[in-house]
Amino acid sequence: MHSLDRLKIAERLDEQHPASLPKLNVCIQVNVSGEKSKSGIGFDGLSDLVAATAELPNLRLRGLMGIPAPGQHLEVQRAAFRRLREALESLQRADLDTLSMGMSDDLEAAVLEGATMVRIGSAIFGERPRQTATVHP
Repeated sequence: MHSLDRLKIAERLDEQHPASLPKLNVCIQVNVSGEKSKSGIGFDGLSDLVAATAELPNLRLRGLMGIPAPGQHLEVQRAAFRRLREALESLQRADLDTLSMGMSDDLEAAVLEGATMVRIGSAIFGERPRQTATVHP
């Protein structure tokens, strides 16, 4: 499943995906916490992007995905996920069947709010080592 947050990316994926292959499954990434450091479309532009993406012939829009700000309490995480679930429901499209939200640290909140897909890699494989920038003289 691929994620996108701008029409330009959706159009590029659509153009590059061969029509002879099955449609490419995509989710729209929503910035659920309004963080400047995260990509994702805001809730205000979501319905227009959904409508435009759904019209592209080589893509299959499956749903929404989002990741809340890290290190928040369960109720704060749930509120962000609830808002994403409600946004999906408000679109009133039967063809949207995916609500991808949550990772290892907020898995409980995601499940409680209706996630159909979670990313739990670090819970299974452990934390990835942090990469540091190497400066060469």
